[in-house]
Amino acid sequence: MLDWAGTVGAAVTPFGGGSSVVGGVEPRLDGGRHKGAVSLDLRHLDRVVEIDYASRAARIQAGVFGPALEEQLRAHGLTLRHFPQSFAYSTLGGWIATRSGGHFASLYTHIDEFVESLRVVTPNGVVETRRLPGSGAGPNPDRLFIGSEGILGVVTEAWMRLQDRPRFRAGSAVHFADFFTAARAVRAIAQTGLYPANCRILDPRKAYNTGAGDGNSAVMVLAFESGDHPVEPWMHRALECCTDHGGRPEAAATADAHREGAAGVWRNAFIRMPYAREPLVRRAIISDTFETAITWERFEAFHDSVKRATEAGIRDATGRPGEVTCRFTHIYPDGPAPYFSFHALGRHGELQAQWHRIKEAASDAVISGGGTITHHHAVGREHRPWYDKERPDLFAAALAAAKRTLDPQGLLNPGVLIDP
Repeated sequence: MLDWAGTVGAAVTPFGGGSSVVGGVEPRLDGGRHKGAVSLDLRHLDRVVEIDYASRAARIQAGVFGPALEEQLRAHGLTLRHFPQSFAYSTLGGWIATRSGGHFASLYTHIDEFVESLRVVTPNGVVETRRLPGSGAGPNPDRLFIGSEGILGVVTEAWMRLQDRPRFRAGSAVHFADFFTAARAVRAIAQTGLYPANCRILDPRKAYNTGAGDGNSAVMVLAFESGDHPVEPWMHRALECCTDHGGRPEAAATADAHREGAAGVWRNAFIRMPYAREPLVRRAIISDTFETAITWERFEAFHDSVKRATEAGIRDATGRPGEVTCRFTHIYPDGPAPYFSFHALGRHGELQAQWHRIKEAASDAVISGGGTITHHHAVGREHRPWYDKERPDLFAAALAAAKRTLDPQGLLNPGVLIDP
């Protein structure tokens, strides 16, 4: 297919589930530079081909959707344990191409940690990397393609590191006086080396909107799991960190607490969130999210500046006040990944332009505050202007040189990450 596209001058966009929210899989003609545009549908590359039990890894075709992948691994007592919110509508190849972030909050947060080796078809030939648990032999070739968003080649297969399916769980919800106090408790947990499976905090308004709180307290959803050992000691120590910061556990930690109380309400709301957008649009309500990451010492000032800028952007775009809330999706010893949501009442016929003005105000604030334009949503075309500011110029030149080597005609996903 790539050979044919090169012969006729057609652009090619690798297509997995199509769940991109940043314009990363929309075919483009690149201003007439190409004579046509092809979506390369990978849905039939949908099998777990081989399992290496000794190394606990599997060779998996890149077009497999999340549920089908887990169903094939379930029979072997294994799991990839990577669950982005788009899990049901996204594929392994898409996760790799966009450096997807999964549901789990710490340690193994991005798909990067699970990739053992890749097979990538480029317009200039096939690249197959060596299966290794680790290597110090120069720059890692897998990293060139992880996050490349389809501009360098088509990921067709990957050896992925697996885990035993979890058998032990403990979870709870914890209430805090305010969001920043909850954030300090999160930092304490993140720096203990406990690595919880879930450690999200919702600001009071976000908790209220989802039914997880009454609007007077921030809520932490905390959970641990293991396929090997009971996790109560880890849970006990994490709750100690919470009480050190005034946290009030909702109830005793139990294996089913992630489905009960505030944690259960939040879980159900999280799963439903993407489906709410269409009814809101019909009511002229502009609703969207953006996510970033920042180090701990800058977090509080960064949070306030981004929230103010987004609120100002809403007033400027719509003439009315709106609402901006924040939660954490992932945590690291050196900083959190804040995830902002906003709602605004727009006007039919102007919704897209109004949304774009709000998005610009928020993105400008994220970059000027020292954050990343995306923690796990990818760059695509929507984030290109701010990615260009975030990325070092010499790195952009090196990436362009890699593209010229692998894709001499500039066929693959033109306009994403770099200009042709």
